[in-house]
Order: sequence, then C-alpha cells, then structure tokens
Amino acid sequence: MKNPRENHEQWTVKEENELLKFLFERMADRSKKSVRAILARGQVFVNDQSTSQFNEILKPGDIVAIRLDAPNKKVSLRGVKILHEDADLIVIDKEAGLLSIATHNEKDRTAYHILSEYVKQAHPRNRIFVVHRLDRETSGVMVYAKNPKAQQILQNNWKRLVTERTYLALVEGRVTENGTITSFLSEDNTLKMRSSQNAKHGKKATTHYTVFKTSRKQTLLKVNLDTGRKNQIRIHMQELGHPIVGDKKYGATTHPFRRLGLHAHILAFTHPITHQPLHFQSPVPPIFMTQFK
Repeated sequence: MKNPRENHEQWTVKEENELLKFLFERMADRSKKSVRAILARGQVFVNDQSTSQFNEILKPGDIVAIRLDAPNKKVSLRGVKILHEDADLIVIDKEAGLLSIATHNEKDRTAYHILSEYVKQAHPRNRIFVVHRLDRETSGVMVYAKNPKAQQILQNNWKRLVTERTYLALVEGRVTENGTITSFLSEDNTLKMRSSQNAKHGKKATTHYTVFKTSRKQTLLKVNLDTGRKNQIRIHMQELGHPIVGDKKYGATTHPFRRLGLHAHILAFTHPITHQPLHFQSPVPPIFMTQFK
C-alpha cells in the first residue's frame, strides 16, 4: 500500500526471500539501479528497522517498508545531523558555530541554507521554513518545517505542542541548589537583553534549573523553560550569579573552549500534522564533560 503524503510503500512477506530480490519483485516499475539506491540510502525498513543489507533474509510475516522521507544515510551535511525527517518537518542536531538563519554578514553558512539545499535535491521547488532559533554558539536539537502549514501550527501553538525543552548549561562557579528564576526581559538599543522584576519593563520569562554535575569551578545544569525569550537562559544565569562559560556578553570571565557552554539537549513535541508525540535528544557535548575530570 502507498500513502502519497508520507511517501511510503509497505508489504508483508509471504515466503522466505532475500531482501534485494524481494524489492526487485515488489518494485518492478523502478529500475534496479533506483531500487539499489533506495536500499543504500537506508530508506528500506524491515520490521521498523532501517537496513541497507541487500542479502538480509526475510521470513514470512516480516514487514518491509520504503520510507523515502527517512533521513538519507548517505548524505553528509556539514554542521548538521538529521535526526528526523518526514513530509512536514526536519529535526536536526546543530553544531556550535553554525547560525540558524542568515544575517547581513553570513548568508550561506547557516543551518537554514544547508537544509534548503538538501531538500532541493529531491525537488527544486522544495523549501525550508523557520520555526525557532538557536544562537550561533549554542548546539543541539532544533526543528524546521517543510511547508507553511506546519510552520504556522508550530509557531502559533508552540507552548501547547512542546512538551519538553531541556538545555544543558555549563556555568561558572559552584551551584549547590536547584531553583527557578522569573523576570521580565526586554531588549535595549544595543540588542542586549535586560532583566527586570517590573512587569512593565518586558515580557515574562521563567527558567527552571537543576544541578546535574558540579566541581569547584563549574557546574553543569539541566535547564527547562516555561517561556522561550531571546537569550533567556544566558541572562538568567548571569542574574543567578553564575554566567554561562564563554558568554562574555553576559558576564562570563572564563572561556575554556571556543563556544558557549549551552546545548539544546531535549526537544519533545506533538507533530503539528499527524499529532504523533515526538521526542529527540542530543547527547551531552563531550567537551562539557572534560571540565569534570
């Protein structure tokens, strides 16, 4: 059977067979070169497990599926790892040092541009749509839409659809207790965010933090957001008295590596179109852990 929107084909194996031979039989309308390419890209699934093993033995009852919207295992995108792709979304793990979108000074070295070129390989009219952003020096999980409908649903219902948004923040000094910071953030003429306890002076921002690892000089915090204001974690860590390492703009005095000590660790949300729950996690950057050896 075939679902045009999701670009899937699926069959149930009736008798023992070799995978590539089975695919040739079921996809007789395609060239053998095309079938081999789909298999090589890791877009063939046996019992929901991606495989590229042409001589895998299939047994009766096995489910073989073609998922052309699955990440292409042969594609290597510099600075970006695709965690999930379907007809509506692309979820990525972004490296530190890569912009989310273009600026006046940088147009091409962005996750947006890299993904735009990637989707155009399938069709020249394909596009990418921005849902949210991460700072250039912040790494981790983020999501882009592949059509305006998915983009608008996510942006307009972000707080309702996002069920978890966890960051890892490596901060200066020793934090010994968990806590919550609430303030009102506004942007000044220099584009720097300011924090106030006066509701008239900005938009409400709430940040929860939990101690994950600590040493005499630094602490690794798990941070969860009730709101997603610009530079929210960075300014709240400064307000806590423990700025993020490498964040000179917001009070840091140490710079142990050439990036911010901030990582988007977990992003969980409800799919805007299929309504399926999705959960993505990017591991702790190894360079963060070197600070605790």
